[in-house]
Amino acid sequence: MTSQPEEVDTTSRTKLAGSAYKDEADLAARQSLYAWQQPSYDLPGIVLEHLPASTTSVLDLGCGNGKFLHRIRLERTHALTIGADISPGILTPLPPPTVAVDAAALPFASGRFDVVLALHMLYHVAELPAALDEIRRVLVPDGLVFVSTNARTDKAELDDLWSAAAADVLGVTKGPRRVALSERFALEDAPRLLEPYFEQITTVDLPGVITVREPGPVLAHLRSYRAWADEGGVPFDATIDRAHELLVRHLDRRGEFTISCRGGIIVARKSL
Repeated sequence: MTSQPEEVDTTSRTKLAGSAYKDEADLAARQSLYAWQQPSYDLPGIVLEHLPASTTSVLDLGCGNGKFLHRIRLERTHALTIGADISPGILTPLPPPTVAVDAAALPFASGRFDVVLALHMLYHVAELPAALDEIRRVLVPDGLVFVSTNARTDKAELDDLWSAAAADVLGVTKGPRRVALSERFALEDAPRLLEPYFEQITTVDLPGVITVREPGPVLAHLRSYRAWADEGGVPFDATIDRAHELLVRHLDRRGEFTISCRGGIIVARKSL
């Protein structure tokens, strides 16, 4: 017997602002897992490498805890860089200017920005065409948009671990997968979805392998999906506990747990 949950809604504004990203805790937990990845990527540095020297205005849409915002402000001091996010709570610790926004209805004039960043956030947008229309609208002609997301195969080992733990908790042969945030806007689909709005679309692939030798980083990552626990089809805490047991058993036997990663940053241009 296999248990499958209903499709998890990862676009609810109430859940995103009030739970998943009410502060940086869960986002930081997911980000921290990459400390064990090889090769290691300087993601803000990759964006800065592609950022034209003439850039004077940047909108970091879905800026989260400001990882990219801080770096751009530090290295491009002449550029006005505005942080924007759906969650007022996650913006609170960030230096201004910041603004809480709906990506599908941006409160900015047309042609306001040279560059828009939409990094690991478009999969949270309920009305993707409206958001892409808005990003295009607020860009200057020939402006750039930077988008990032993960492939469907990203971190498949975490899917397998969660599914095995859930199966044991539910008493079924195969448990449901963990919540896959990027599935609505996966790396494989992103260029096609961007094509109606932008041109000169290029993808910087960022493959890697995470290797951990103790369970803490993996469990912190899994716990960071608690906001969607009521939609996941399993008792969340019991599944975390069982995943811990399975992971410890694996580490005792093999000494390490490896996770294959495939993400990417996509750069596209608004036509003149």
